[in-house]
Amino acid sequence: MDELLAAASEVAAALRERGETIAVTEASSGGLISAALLAQAGASAYFVGGSVVYTKAAITNLLAITPSDMTGVRPLSEPHANLLASAVRDRLGTTWGIAEFGAAGPSATRYGDPAGCTFLSVVGPVELSRTIETGSGDRVSNMHAFAASALGLLNEALS
Repeated sequence: MDELLAAASEVAAALRERGETIAVTEASSGGLISAALLAQAGASAYFVGGSVVYTKAAITNLLAITPSDMTGVRPLSEPHANLLASAVRDRLGTTWGIAEFGAAGPSATRYGDPAGCTFLSVVGPVELSRTIETGSGDRVSNMHAFAASALGLLNEALS
């Protein structure tokens, strides 16, 4: 957890300094991205909201992503993460949106993605997407790795 808090501290400082805001949507990290950002003093200056969208119903109802929005977009892919990050940013009216969606494990996804694989996207003044593969089926370790990677990607976008 220390790694998450350290990464979130850097992100929080940059967002506060720039007067920018963030909205988070995550799946297999289970809320750890949001928790790390909210653990920082003064989080209300930059953190607007977030959601854990673990199912298609959550994506549809919380992010208003329709089947037509998904046309040509493979679930569990960088374009999918980009769509989620854009949707949460737009719905909450923030400077930045960040999304994480993958397979924490211990098994692979129905799409064939192995445990330990996630897709990340940051959308804002800069857009970045990344695929992370830990090579592990350890669910809890993967959740932490995914959250740390997402915060690292956001920090990179803020640099």
